[in-house]
Amino acid sequence: MSAHRPKFPARWLAAGGAAVLAGILGVAMLLQNSGSACAAPPSTTAKSGKATFYDLAGTSGNCSFEVPADDLYVALGPTEYSAGASCGAYLDVTGPKGKVRVKVFDSCPECPAGHIDLSRTAFKKIGAEIDGIIPIKYKLVTNPATPAGISVRIKEGASRYWFAARIDNHANLLSSVKVASGGGSFKTAHRTDFNYWLIDAGAGSGPFKIKITDVYGNTTTVSGITMSPGTVQKTGTRITGGSTTATTTEKTSPPTKATTSAATKAKTSAPASPSAAAAGAKAAPLLESASTAPSAVGAVPTETPADQPLVNLAAADQPANASC
Repeated sequence: MSAHRPKFPARWLAAGGAAVLAGILGVAMLLQNSGSACAAPPSTTAKSGKATFYDLAGTSGNCSFEVPADDLYVALGPTEYSAGASCGAYLDVTGPKGKVRVKVFDSCPECPAGHIDLSRTAFKKIGAEIDGIIPIKYKLVTNPATPAGISVRIKEGASRYWFAARIDNHANLLSSVKVASGGGSFKTAHRTDFNYWLIDAGAGSGPFKIKITDVYGNTTTVSGITMSPGTVQKTGTRITGGSTTATTTEKTSPPTKATTSAATKAKTSAPASPSAAAAGAKAAPLLESASTAPSAVGAVPTETPADQPLVNLAAADQPANASC
């Protein structure tokens, strides 16, 4: 069993090799602005590492998402999880048997940089389950297709005096979330490590307009979001493709189990014996070049070519179109 860390459950680890390759990703410091993270434009560099797999114990990972319908997801170590900044992004992972695309869904406190923990379903698509640990290459995807438009989930306990919302299906890493109630002005939310955006003093009673901006400067505003804690409110818009506004929302029934702080979620892991990650390490998440970001309003998102390598963030260069 791996060492038990404060705030995180222990994972069960089986022998799968005495050492884990930990290729270190060059990263930039996050530029903080009211809790949002802005990433600098990158230079490209290939990334190799190792993958293990785990079975989720519970209904959600640290990103507070529902399990993807295709069961293809990944947990990242503290460096790449970046206190929740990587939640909702997608990675292309290539292993001995092929390639799979996975959603960043969870954190792996024990994983050093270069070691990712896949869902069992994802692992079996690129490697032999019996191996337990396999060599991989992986990269962040720019402007990936999403299974649906942006959705918003207001957290249990939220009220006009304390706002908390989770944003899903945003495709790229997010830079900022701003919220306005009724005809009021926008207030900037700050992100938590369990992937909810908070305004501690509240944002009013709604209905809300929520302006969402990604690290490439793509932005969209969804409106008609109501103060309905525990309900996923769906919209028909995607953030990539320029600036758009969605005014129609659809609500789904609340889940049977209330979402709690993802830091308390337990999960089990399959064969691996990773080195312990530096406790509490925080760094910028993986990020692709913004050069492929579409500019036409309503354009279909352009995905990163399969052979495009990972990027190495450069702290000195910030995107000219970043809205931070």
